[in-house]
Formats: sequence, C-alpha cells, structure tokens
Amino acid sequence: MDSLISKGNAVKPLNKKRKRGNTETRPAKPPPPSDLTAASISRTTSLPKSLRPTSPPPGQIPKHSHVKDIKLRSHLNRQASNAARAKALLRDAELLLTNDAGTIQVENEMERTWRVGQKEIVEDVGQEAAKGRQEWKLDGGPYRSRYTRNGRHLAIVGKTGHVATFDWQTGTIHTELQLQETCRDITFLQDQSFFAVAQKKYAFIYDRDGVEIHRLKAHIEPTRLEFLPYHWLLVSVGNTGHLKYQDTSTGSLVADHRTKLGACRTMTQNRHNAVIHLGHQNGVVTLWTPNLPHPAVQLLAHLGPVVGLSVDPSTGGRYMASSGADGIVKVWDCRNWKGCVREWTTRGGGAELEWSAKGALAVATGGSVNMYTKPSIQTFFAPKVPPPLYLTHPIPHRPLTSVRFCPFQDILTVGHNAGLSSILVPGSGEANFDSAEADPFENKKARREREVKGLLDKIQPDMIALDPDFVGSLAPPPKLTTAVNDKHDIPFARLPRLERLRIEGKAEETEIDADADEVGGANEEEGVVSTNDKRSVGEREKKRMRGRGKSLKRYLRKQRKNVIDPTAVAIRSKLEKQREEKRIAKERAKGEIEPKKPSALDRFRRP
Repeated sequence: MDSLISKGNAVKPLNKKRKRGNTETRPAKPPPPSDLTAASISRTTSLPKSLRPTSPPPGQIPKHSHVKDIKLRSHLNRQASNAARAKALLRDAELLLTNDAGTIQVENEMERTWRVGQKEIVEDVGQEAAKGRQEWKLDGGPYRSRYTRNGRHLAIVGKTGHVATFDWQTGTIHTELQLQETCRDITFLQDQSFFAVAQKKYAFIYDRDGVEIHRLKAHIEPTRLEFLPYHWLLVSVGNTGHLKYQDTSTGSLVADHRTKLGACRTMTQNRHNAVIHLGHQNGVVTLWTPNLPHPAVQLLAHLGPVVGLSVDPSTGGRYMASSGADGIVKVWDCRNWKGCVREWTTRGGGAELEWSAKGALAVATGGSVNMYTKPSIQTFFAPKVPPPLYLTHPIPHRPLTSVRFCPFQDILTVGHNAGLSSILVPGSGEANFDSAEADPFENKKARREREVKGLLDKIQPDMIALDPDFVGSLAPPPKLTTAVNDKHDIPFARLPRLERLRIEGKAEETEIDADADEVGGANEEEGVVSTNDKRSVGEREKKRMRGRGKSLKRYLRKQRKNVIDPTAVAIRSKLEKQREEKRIAKERAKGEIEPKKPSALDRFRRP
C-alpha cells in the first residue's frame, strides 16, 4: 500500500514545472513529436537505399540540358538518377555473381600466367580452396575418373580392376572393389547411389555399397560409358562398334545402332542437346541420336584415329574440340561444320581433352597438362600455331588417360599410370549452382525429392535432336494443297487433273495441265482402267508414256512416289470405301449376297 501511495504521489500536475539550474548553458529541448508511434521506431529504422534521394547517383547520367522547360528537365533528371541508382542496387543485391571468373592476372606485359606453379597458387588461395590440390598414388593404373553432377563425389577405376567411390571433400570412402579383370571406364548414374563400370565382357551396375545390381549382357565389351541425366539413359560403345542406349528407370534397351566404323574408344556427350559424339579409328567423328539409325552428322576430323573429344558446356554446346593420334588438336563450330575454328599441334601424340564450365580447355598430352582459355581458342585463326597458354603442369607418370573438371570448383583431376593428380585452375569452375539441379550440400531428403522429380520430368528419347528448340514449336503447314476440304466436299472425279495427280503423289512441277480433256489418259494415269477398253496392255502403257519419256520427269516421279500427305490418304480411304459400297450394292442386286436384316441396336451405332 505504501508503494502505491508513493507511486501516486510521484505523478505531478502538468502545469507545475520543476525548478532546474542554469538553463542558458543547456541546449533547447525539441518539441514532442506529433506521431508517437513513428517516433518510437525512428531511431532503429532507416529508409532503403533505393528510396534515399540524397545518395549520389552512380555513373554518368544524362542532364537533359536540351530541354527548355525547367520543370520537365528536372523531372527527367530525377527519373534518370533513380533508374541508375536502382540498377546499381540491383547489381549489388544479385545472388548469382555476374562478374568475370577470377582468373590469374599479371602485373605487366613481361609476366606470363603459365609460369605460375601449383605451389604458388596453393599459397595464395584460401585454406578451403587449397584442399583441392591432392595427389593419389595408387597401384593398378592407368586410372580414369568421373565426378557426380554436384561435384561432391568422385569415382575412379583402374585398368586392372580397382574401383572406388568416395567423397573427396571429407575423405569418406563409399565403396572399394577389386574386380580382378580389365575395366575400361566408369560413370555415375543419377547420383552417387549407383555407378556403372565398363568391364572386360559386359557392363555392370553397382550400388553405393559396392553390391552388384545388374549385369547388362547387351553391352558387350564396352570401352566408354556416358549417362544422360535428363533422359535416364546409360550409353555405351565398345569393340563391337555398337552404340547402345539403356533406360535405367525401366531397364529396357531403347536403341542399338551399328556404327559400321569398327571399335570405338572415344565418346562424349553434348550436355545441351544430349547428342552423343563418337570418335573412330579412321579419323571420322559422328553424332548420334536414339531415334536415327544413321549418324546425324558425319565429319572427317583427322587423318588418323581420334583419341579425344569434348564439347564446351559454357556456350550451350556450340564448340567441340577433337584430338588425333598425330597430335593435332582442332576446335570445331557445331553450327555449320564448315571447317575448324582453330588448329594446332601438341607434343607427345594423342591428347585427352576436357572443357570446363567456364570454357577453359585442358589438353593432357605427353607428360604435361596445358590449359587454354577463351576467347583465343574460339576465335578463327588460320595459322596452325598454339593459342596463348594459360597454365601448365608437368606430370611424369605416363600415359595420361583422363582429365576431368570438378563441377563448381576450380579443380582438374588427371588420371595417369601412378594414380590421380588434382591441380588448381583458377577461374575454370562455375561459382554458382542451382540447388534444384545439382546441390553440393544436399541431404538425404533433398536427394530423394530430386530423384522423384527427375523421374516425373524424364524426357523421352525420341525428343533428342541436334536442335532442341523444336520441342513446343508448331508444325509448318503442308505444302500440298487440294480442292477437297471439310467445307467443300468435291468428289474426286470432279477435281482437276493436276489436283488428282497431287493427291496420288504423281504430280510433277514441270507438268502443264494441257491434256485435261483426255479422260482416258487421266484414268490411266490414276491407275483406273475402264472395263470397255479392248486395247492390249502394251498399247495402254505406250499411250501412258506418251509425252513423258524425259529422264528428268521420270526421276522427279520416282522422288515423289513415297510422299505421304494426310489429305491424300484421307481421300484414298474415302474412295476405297465408296468402291466397296458400290461392289456390295451390285452383289446384292444380283442376289449373290443377302441383304442384312436390320437390328434394334443399329440406332446406337454411329452413322
């Protein structure tokens, strides 16, 4: 009670002021704010940068000095400054970095980036990035490697049968096998849960624990393996020269193409359109799709065997690099195939090739790995001299059998006879990742969700083509026009002669409708022979060929023999139906066929 009384006595009337000391030396007290709610949060809040008119506009802004109206000129200047300020703030708030990759920069023209060694790069980069520089000394080489799509897991295979999959960042080993037979290649499937190995006789699929899941007996003596993630297709090519597509979701063999070019030991895929590129022993590079029994593109790239192929993912599959056993490396433009964009000779014979996500080309030949960057390797240059070298790293363990860039990392893994070597290539990797496509930090639940969505969104193999933009486009209108449509049902016999020939696929562009009045000739041209015609077959054939003996016309007629038009097919079926009805009516009139008795169910049938 005493506390309540003391609190009540503490309330003073408003008109009674408390006496203070000297007020002349104190600053004047500001008036109370009109809005108490806004005043309570004004000290802890601030306007966004885009709404601050006092912030200086970035860059050069037009002043609109040519406008005479002062009010209009000030309004335009204000709009220009606000637009420039909004663009600058948008660039600062952008989650995906749009700046150039952090490549090595030299201080003056006398320095060269290829003189910088791996030891200096490891000392200058951060501690986390320096973990990518590793050396794996293994027995049983030479080795080949393959990364998952998110770049977190690595699979290696040795020629003598040593297979291992592990998380290279944490050092966690998933499985390690000794298959005791020759192994030529390895690849992950949709994720790190399954991987396929090209062994001596067949291709095998294993799970994450190393348990054999499937033995693909249709893939005989495979040499190279590829997996199409959006189509769930395992592609293999082997010593038999057969290119085979296996659907890993249903287990069915989608396509089996006979290349007819012998054994193939070089294969890669175009990630933009899922087209398979093969390099053969006679120097020919072929492009294959599941829906074509023949190659979509056949290119004579080298005079000897093709030993390396790779497609640039940074440009949407626009450029392809190939290397031959003679040591020549060529860069091709996949849009026209008219000739190589750049060509140079390397030391040590055949070279292994690999493009990075940012367009850096790695060439492993002899005892070293060389890296080249854009735009020098994608710009046309006639002389056969090497492009400017970006980085180089010597590896004494020959032969160098594979080169793989790690996704979302500046790491290049080189497989050789003594194991594997991972080197740092600054600016070669993509710094941003799409978590819906490939997430390096995904957990078990996210992996399951991504796998289910991938199965639901699986693309059919028939949609693989050189130009993937045709999906969703409208078909062009048919070029063959006839006088028969849904609105005007003109009988076939009343059509002009040229229209009837077009329907039957016998029309010629050089033909003139000069003999339309010859009903008999038109009937013979259409394959309809009158029953009253007493002429022999030879006489009718002679009249049929009269005026049509030119070789060009015969050639054009043969070319149009197998042309199928939907309108012509519909008209032919309608004519056949009419002929059948006339035949049945004649037989009923002669008494050969009894008329069909009507049934109570006839009224439910469609007319």
